[in-house]
Amino acid sequence: MNCNDNFGEILNGEYLLSHNLDEKKAVVAEVSDQITKAQAIVIAEYRGLGVEQFTRLRVKARESGIYFRVIKNTFVRRAVANTPFSGLAESMVGPLAYGIGSDPVITAKVLHEFAKDNDRFIIKAGAMAGIVMSDKDVAALAVLPSREELLARLLGTLQAPIAKFVRTLNEVPSQFVRGLAAVRDGK
Repeated sequence: MNCNDNFGEILNGEYLLSHNLDEKKAVVAEVSDQITKAQAIVIAEYRGLGVEQFTRLRVKARESGIYFRVIKNTFVRRAVANTPFSGLAESMVGPLAYGIGSDPVITAKVLHEFAKDNDRFIIKAGAMAGIVMSDKDVAALAVLPSREELLARLLGTLQAPIAKFVRTLNEVPSQFVRGLAAVRDGK
């Protein structure tokens, strides 16, 4: 292969030198499938990002349950058409990487944290069902506590009154025993 070869998308780990119609349909179907399960999509420009950095981001995204991929914008535009994320199509310009996730906070958090440490990775926009977000909105979403953190806080809040009630109930017999001991010692 010479330097003039034009590598296209990667499908199942292999470079496609040219897209035939079936390959294009397969990519659009894969992205469409991810979008049907998604709660959020975050798009970012990645110009000049090194392979090592990109690999770290892919690993982190995979660990967090985020579908992260560089895909031709035309494929993603077709995949988001007639979905709650269709408003995001206007922002799909230039070399973009797409993060698609079922937890909006985790999706925004992983990509935002990576963008803070890598100035060549720039978050352009995001979307939640029916809502297109700016890069600032994505950053604001990224600092929210995750679903698991919120559930843990709720559980702690719900357990506090119960624990206090149990301590109060335990205190009544303890005081009674101490009172009996004082009466016994006084006689």
